[in-house]
Amino acid sequence: EGELAHYAKAAFDVHYEFPFGWQELEGIHNRSDFDLSQHQKFSGKKLEYFDDTTKEKYLPYVIETAVGCDRLCLALLCDAYREEVTTDANGKEDTRVVLGLKPSVAPVKAAVLPLSKKSPLTEISQKIFDDLSLDWEIDYDDAGSIGKRYRRQDEIGTPLCITVDFDTSEDQKVTVRHRDSMEQDRVELAQLKTYVANKLAE
Repeated sequence: EGELAHYAKAAFDVHYEFPFGWQELEGIHNRSDFDLSQHQKFSGKKLEYFDDTTKEKYLPYVIETAVGCDRLCLALLCDAYREEVTTDANGKEDTRVVLGLKPSVAPVKAAVLPLSKKSPLTEISQKIFDDLSLDWEIDYDDAGSIGKRYRRQDEIGTPLCITVDFDTSEDQKVTVRHRDSMEQDRVELAQLKTYVANKLAE
């Protein structure tokens, strides 16, 4: 109580444990009726609230909050960031960096990855990209191996990767890889938009 301002009834701080230690995210202060009583005193204007149920008048309390968007965003990123150590078939360890953002806050919702830069994969991929981009922020990535492209999308938090392969033109299906589980589903092109919408809503 000794740290409270003379007009304050209570004060609370919300802290988050960052990798570099605990830091304050938000301050919440009960300023009692001090602010309104001072306004009322010097303005000469009545600021009481009349309660129809109790038939009483009173000056409302002011609850002041102070929060910084930069620290909140940093807390969100720190909470989502993880490194997963995996072992390949040769016994070599590899670290997968994942930004496990919820789909609702992930900047990029899905990425379209053609397995080749040749026709007809590029045309199919572009059509998928154009169609999905009408509703979401979608990335188109055709540079490097498919494994490296998956890792790039994992690092920026993209929930879904849509791979257009050499079978797509024949069976009209694409492979959808999930960031967190790395599981893959084979999805029909005609159902792709509905599939993506359902997965992003989970």
